Amino acid sequence: MLAALPIAAAIVGLTSKGVLKLIERNRRFDEVIAQTNDAAMIGGDFHHCVHLQIAQLMTDFLADPNGPSELDFCDSEGIGARHFRIKLAPLQRDTLRDRPRCLICLVDRTVEVLAERSLRAEMLRDSLTGLPNRVSFTEAVETAGMLAADRRSQDHAVLVVDMRRFSRINESMGSLAGDELLITFARRLISALRTGDVLARTGGNEFGILVGLKRGVDDALAAAERIQDVMTAPFRLSELEIRVECAIGVALMDSGHDPEELFRQAQFAVKQAKTLGRPQVYEPKEASAARRRFSIETELRRALDKDQLKLFYQPLIDLKSGEVAGFEALARWTHEDRGEISPVEFIPVAEESGLILTLGRWAMDKAARTLAEWDAKAGAKLPLYVGVNLSAIQVARDNIADVVSSALRSSGLGGERLTLELTESSIVQDPARATRVFEALKALDATVAMDDFGTGYSSLAYLQRLPIDVLKIDKSFVTGMMLDPDSIAIVRAVLSLADALGMSTTAEGIESVELATTLAALGCSSGQGYFFAKPLEPDAALAYWKSRRRGPSKVHSA
Repeated sequence: MLAALPIAAAIVGLTSKGVLKLIERNRRFDEVIAQTNDAAMIGGDFHHCVHLQIAQLMTDFLADPNGPSELDFCDSEGIGARHFRIKLAPLQRDTLRDRPRCLICLVDRTVEVLAERSLRAEMLRDSLTGLPNRVSFTEAVETAGMLAADRRSQDHAVLVVDMRRFSRINESMGSLAGDELLITFARRLISALRTGDVLARTGGNEFGILVGLKRGVDDALAAAERIQDVMTAPFRLSELEIRVECAIGVALMDSGHDPEELFRQAQFAVKQAKTLGRPQVYEPKEASAARRRFSIETELRRALDKDQLKLFYQPLIDLKSGEVAGFEALARWTHEDRGEISPVEFIPVAEESGLILTLGRWAMDKAARTLAEWDAKAGAKLPLYVGVNLSAIQVARDNIADVVSSALRSSGLGGERLTLELTESSIVQDPARATRVFEALKALDATVAMDDFGTGYSSLAYLQRLPIDVLKIDKSFVTGMMLDPDSIAIVRAVLSLADALGMSTTAEGIESVELATTLAALGCSSGQGYFFAKPLEPDAALAYWKSRRRGPSKVHSA
């Protein structure tokens, strides 16, 4: 029976003393056993074979055929190791001696095991650089974490290195050049590491490094410094020399740290490193702030969908007549659970997430409709305008002229009733586009104001070339006028510049009668600030305008 089987097989039973005995075997069984370190099996002396667990498996199986019936084992170590799987099957008892028997089959799995190992090695390795990949790196971090937990120590850190401007290089020079750069970049990273450090390619142009620490965070920062040093020399691609910068984020390992969480912390630190221009160590406070920003983004999106934001209106006072010349529309958000959320907090989130486009369109339409409603209540066209702020993101991504035109059409207002306030940054980022936007707004008869003038980096040539009507002097200069000679000198210079270019001026942050009087004396056209009024709700703003009309002195307190 056994001779007909194509695999190594034998029949095993028990002697009268309960000892395992090889009863019968086929030739294939002898051939396989002869190639292993368990040649004692051929003689049937199972209790002297190297793998005593095999004997135990068979003994237990003969006692209870419903128990475990398989066992994998390796007969040696190293390149020549062979891998087998033993399978047991029950046979009828020996009819003469009434003793239990079983069939043992030896399956050679060497080829299968080696193929699995080869496949796993491929799965854990980056095909381009030959480095470990993200999965392999995660396993290395997990192993280091378990060791750290045993020692209750913090002796490893994860560094994430991001190659800057890689996409631009890849697009301009082609993917082959990009691959060459990645390989060279990886080699330089290797040269910056110490023995025992683990380097992996964890993304397109992102590399992860697991470094051992003896001096805590100082060792991690020293590793980051070595990496930056080896990257100072230019990379040569084809006939070009390219300098490549990298952003480095560091996360320190604590016991119980999840590898993926640790890696995300290092990635978060990379984002900060890109902004600050130097390696950054992950700080939980910064991450908490980031989570709050993300939460605010989610809540802001919901608030815009449900129309839960409001526009308040801060009066702009004509400093000569004391009357209200117009209002600046300012978004306000009172969250049902968190209370009032400052624009200083939610406007940057809106800009970062792109929600500023929706917010900007809403504000433009709301401000125009509010002004039209004031006209309707008064029964006449009021001598007022409304100023609406435009973000640099809006200027870059949205069709501002269409947004303004749509608001004017829906409200029935003329363009002269709107003042669009843009910061210097919206001009500097893309001067050509800013010029087209300014010209389109002027074609709608809208007034254009440059907000926060003096705090940006724009060239004075923009003031001469662009159709700007109003310069708004930043409150950082206005509030310091009475104490700082430099501030008052700057304000004088801005007023003179505006006068020479035929522009009017608005001073922000007027908080005292002295400031209001001084600015009026210097020739500033209008002003706004808490001295006159805080931002008001629509009905209160209209009432405030009426109150100022009754007493047209040069300067009025609120």
